[in-house]
This record gives sequence, structure tokens and C-alpha cells, in this order.
Amino acid sequence: MTTTNKLGIWMDHAHAHLIENSEPMVSKVLTSDSTYEEKEKTLLKSERIMHNKDQHEESEYYKEIAEYIRKYDHVLLFGPTDAKVELLNILEADHRFSKIKFEVMQADKMSEHQEHAFVRDYFKHHKHDLLP
Repeated sequence: MTTTNKLGIWMDHAHAHLIENSEPMVSKVLTSDSTYEEKEKTLLKSERIMHNKDQHEESEYYKEIAEYIRKYDHVLLFGPTDAKVELLNILEADHRFSKIKFEVMQADKMSEHQEHAFVRDYFKHHKHDLLP
């Protein structure tokens, strides 16, 4: 049987919790540079400037997550916002990610323990999806 590298990512537009499905489970948190306070300050200057800055910061955030994903075979993207779908669209347009199996699921805000259980249960129940 082939061993695959599996990763779960709970994410919204501000944070990505990257959870490696291993024993013990390993987590890493990535944070977007775009914050509410930063948006508020920029909005006072100009809406166009804010939009451009948001797009740049969001792009950098997604690039950072994408670099981390590259070493995995199967990735579960889950969370409460559309950030997971936006990231998936970027990854699907990039040929470097064509061999990675992606799954997207809606999920609420969770504690770290709940995120780990969600990832563990998902990959436990989707073993058949991982076979070549």
C-alpha cells in the first residue's frame, strides 16, 4: 500500500491552520497581513488603494499556503468563508498542483482539538480515495 502525505487546512481570509495528518498531528498557523485595522486606515485614504493593497496581501497569503501544500498528495480545505474556494481556484490553474487531490468542505470556527479531530476523521473515512 502506498503512503500518502495528507494535509488539512482550516482557513478563512485571515488565518490558515495547516494540519498534517500524522501521529502526532503537526500544526502550523499562517496569518494574512491584511487586518481589519489596516483596512480601516487604508479606507480613509482611498478605496482604490485599499482594494489594490488587499489584492496584493491576499495573493501573498495564498502563495504562502500554496508553497506549503506542494509536498502533499491529498489536501482537505475547510472553513467558514469562501477563502478555501478562492485558494482552490488558484491551485487548479497552476500545473504544479495537478497531481494533488483536493477536497473542499464547509466548516465552522473550531478549536485546535476540533480541527485535528476533523482532519483525522476525514482521512480515516476517505482511505479508499487515496489509492492510486
